[in-house]
Amino acid sequence: MSTTWDKRTTAVHGGVRRSQYGEVSEAIFLTQGFVYDSAEQAAQRFEKAGDDEFIYARYGNPTVRMLEDRMAQLEGAEDGFATASGMAAVSGALTSMLKAGDRVVSARALFGSCLYVLEEVLTRFGVEVEFVDGTDLDAWKAAITPGTTAVFFESMSNPTLEVVDIEGVSNLAHAVGATVVVDNVFSTPVFSNAIAQGADVVVYSTTKHVDGQGRTLGGIILGSREYIRKTVEPYMKHTGGSMSPFTAWVMLKGLETMDLRVRAQATSALAIAEHLDGHPALSRVIYPGLATHPQNPLVQRQLGGQGGTVLSLEIKGGQEATFKFLNALQVAVISNNLGDAKTIFTHPATTTHQRLPQDQKDALGITPGLVRMSVGLEAEADLIADVLAALEVATGA
Repeated sequence: MSTTWDKRTTAVHGGVRRSQYGEVSEAIFLTQGFVYDSAEQAAQRFEKAGDDEFIYARYGNPTVRMLEDRMAQLEGAEDGFATASGMAAVSGALTSMLKAGDRVVSARALFGSCLYVLEEVLTRFGVEVEFVDGTDLDAWKAAITPGTTAVFFESMSNPTLEVVDIEGVSNLAHAVGATVVVDNVFSTPVFSNAIAQGADVVVYSTTKHVDGQGRTLGGIILGSREYIRKTVEPYMKHTGGSMSPFTAWVMLKGLETMDLRVRAQATSALAIAEHLDGHPALSRVIYPGLATHPQNPLVQRQLGGQGGTVLSLEIKGGQEATFKFLNALQVAVISNNLGDAKTIFTHPATTTHQRLPQDQKDALGITPGLVRMSVGLEAEADLIADVLAALEVATGA
């Protein structure tokens, strides 16, 4: 790979391994194991496998390795390990590095499953976890004390779209020797440069923008070669959370069009947010790309002014009006994925974040009227008309 390639070129050509047949489209090596020329070769490979030597699909596979290399090149990381899902990536990135007595500082605003891993799983095994307001650098500074092992946050939170200052938090963490782990899904590999901004480990659910077409589950952990191969790989290959070759091939195909899709989706998201901002049926429109968003200056610096592909709306009238709105949609669908070619609405309070106690929902701003809109590839005009018509049904506004 050329180090001068743009991300768009890397997303198409990075990490390619061609067989002796010279195929244009990457090959699917749909095999669980590999044959050795001799017993001596098998022994040598188990002792130390080379970059293009494979043992078992749970340990690695040529198709999966292409995805890992391409994503690492795209993100500016040294290496990567592909996982069975985004949550396998989050839990694997954290659990592989932590032990009883370690301390983690995390942003409070997180996806429900991420909260479960931090609140329920890690603490069960003796890891101390402290939550802070992710947008408040002073809160991070107070919490990140000597002895902190890692910090964790979503660079753009789900579903209230709070933006965390990657560089600012990373500087605080590195001052005490802590590892910075960033879930970067909402920022996308297209707009974010989290490694360059200070993150040590970047996690993606490739189910989202990488596939982007609702087909397969996947995730990836990106970081230094030492961390990926000496910490993550032993943990993941023995606990079984690795990605399948077929899924990796789907993700490779998705990467080829990701830049075009994500830029089109973000352009539409901004247009929709601007059109809906101030609508009488809405208490608020949350989109980091809006000039009125309180963290827009950080968005300009950290994401090049791009607000991403997701916006959130708070509908007046609570859950009753909000369900009427959702049920009246004709173009958009109701589901709980994001980053898809189809526009998807989610009601976090009763789905992705339903397990949270009410006081925690209140603290995070997850109200009965809040909906998350993942903008797809449909025409902006059709999406705007669909939302306006549904709002009229829901509230008469």
